[in-house]
Amino acid sequence: MRNRLLGILVSLMACVLAALGAPLAIAMATAEQSNVVVDRIDDADRFAQELPTQNLPTAGAGTGSGTAASPDAAQLHELRAEVARYQDLYGIRIGLFASDGSVLAVAPGDWRLPTTGFGAQAVQEARDGRRSHNPPQVWPWTPNRTLTIASPVVRDGDVVALVVSDSPTGPLRARIEHRWLVLAGGEALAMIVAVLLAVRLTEWVLRPVRTLDRATHDIATGLLEARVQPAGGPPELRRLAASFNEMADHVVLAIDQQRAFVADASHQLRNPLAALLLRVELLGLELPDGRESELAAVREEGSRLARVLDDLLGLATAEGARPAPEPVDLSALVTARAEAWQPVARQRGVRLLCEVPADAEGWADPIGFGSALDVVLDNALKFSPEGGSVTVRVVADGPRAAVSVLDNGPGLTVEELARVGDRFWRSPRHQNVDGSGLGLSIARALLRAGGGSLDFAPVRPTGLAVTLTVPCGRPPASLRA
Repeated sequence: MRNRLLGILVSLMACVLAALGAPLAIAMATAEQSNVVVDRIDDADRFAQELPTQNLPTAGAGTGSGTAASPDAAQLHELRAEVARYQDLYGIRIGLFASDGSVLAVAPGDWRLPTTGFGAQAVQEARDGRRSHNPPQVWPWTPNRTLTIASPVVRDGDVVALVVSDSPTGPLRARIEHRWLVLAGGEALAMIVAVLLAVRLTEWVLRPVRTLDRATHDIATGLLEARVQPAGGPPELRRLAASFNEMADHVVLAIDQQRAFVADASHQLRNPLAALLLRVELLGLELPDGRESELAAVREEGSRLARVLDDLLGLATAEGARPAPEPVDLSALVTARAEAWQPVARQRGVRLLCEVPADAEGWADPIGFGSALDVVLDNALKFSPEGGSVTVRVVADGPRAAVSVLDNGPGLTVEELARVGDRFWRSPRHQNVDGSGLGLSIARALLRAGGGSLDFAPVRPTGLAVTLTVPCGRPPASLRA
């Protein structure tokens, strides 16, 4: 979500900068060319003022007498020298022409009036008495262009001469390119600032969302004490965080009430059940011979119901527990529990092996973790065949420590692995094995209460691997509170 929001903001900012920069770049190029055109027009006006016009023929004037008046030779000589100096100094071709096209003064000497393109159009406009002031725009990518400016010299309302300049556009293109580079640098700097602001804005907007996501994950994994702490962000997200905390409080209250009901019901049912079993025993003393099998079946069902009630009470207690995790020597704890189950393993003909490093540590509730390990060991020994083996392995690597219990029993299918650990669930293939279907649920609840987890995986060729995982470093803040 962060990347998508940041991408949207950066794209919008880039579009805004492009929309502002393109017209500004065009305006810069137009302004630079306008300055050049104005300078050339001023130069043309200066040369026009110096041109003696009293002896120049007007446009369209006849020369039937066979003689044509000409301007003063001394003035023309001085004007030609001035034109040459101008061309040498600025590198601009310039010429003064009579209205009939004859050359009065030109530099360089072989240059003549343009006859094609915009130059010819500018000359024609000047002959018509109009000053050419709007040549086509020069761009940095048009290197072969020149800038032609033609200005008429008018006497008594008639055009008597033309002042035409033809400027190279290299310096103009260089200036336009320089200004565009400055503009591009400014836009790049603005884009960098915009990206930094977008990152800060995105962080500010999404900070409550990330906090809410962490709290939701914690609650989903059983850490019901997790809450969203007050943080910055938009008011709507702050209200959402407050609503989430209220919802979490109501959920915890409902779960606590459910657990209390299960615990109370289990506790209240134990006494009537004990009294009922006692009466069954008393009635069994008065039964005639041959009815022992029926009495044994009643005893078995009564004992099974008592175990279910005990497991329900244990599950409610485990889910309602709020232990404080503490550093635990997993090596010593696992070794002690494995030693405690060795007699049961020998009785069932199963080898109980222990692979424990010397100094494995983790953060957990030692009592809850030990009880969960007992449930897993009991389950592994129960389903392992006679002559089989159960291996307890401890691995402390990275941020979490794992205790794996591997057996070579019948194992579970893929569909059964998805359901193992659910309350009251038992594999249809193992219904004849003694149990209530609550043991692994109790183990999972005990581990979650201490910040751990319980996972299941198949063992090849047959068997089941149950892994108890706890943090190696500091536990989550919600568990330390």
